[in-house]
Amino acid sequence: MLPTISFLMAATLLAIIPGPGVAYVVARTVAGGRVEGIASTLGLSLGGLVHVLAAALGLSLLIAQSAMAFMVVKYLGAAYLIYLGIKMILSKPDDSGSFAVRRAGPAKAFRDGIIVETLNVKTAMFFLAFIPQFVSAQQAMAPQFILLGSICVLLNSTVDLVAVFAASRIVGSGVAKAARERLLSRLSGATMMTLGVLVAIANREA
Repeated sequence: MLPTISFLMAATLLAIIPGPGVAYVVARTVAGGRVEGIASTLGLSLGGLVHVLAAALGLSLLIAQSAMAFMVVKYLGAAYLIYLGIKMILSKPDDSGSFAVRRAGPAKAFRDGIIVETLNVKTAMFFLAFIPQFVSAQQAMAPQFILLGSICVLLNSTVDLVAVFAASRIVGSGVAKAARERLLSRLSGATMMTLGVLVAIANREA
């Protein structure tokens, strides 16, 4: 039940293509620093594993086949992303010049990451569309699905962590740090809101 070379190549290629996950962890890193970015990455990873287990058990397929369930989960996820974006845009610096959103800390960033990814219906659709192409009909489906799905989550998390460290380095270098953080915080908030809107208007078949 070892992953094939073709699966590893395809999964790696998909992981390095920038997507909503990278945009999210970069936004969290800009808002709260490297620790918060890492915490959000771990949260996204756990949320991704929730989808892997759900898909392996057939729950994601039920959501995919139910228009009502799909719409409810999709709009909940979109609303939460927009909420986080608005909160970031409206945040104000405290006496030390740091933005209020920083005080959320790694625990909240971790929790938000879990919520955002768990409510991301596109993740469920991805696993259901991609992984079955590499499973064997001669072996039990669920263990294969969990193994391959976990590898996808690991690869995506690795790319997210690289983005976190890169964003942290950019934010922490050079002059006019406070002004740059303020601008990047607003841009990151707008990015989260945009992701929420895109999730909300995405077609079910996409």
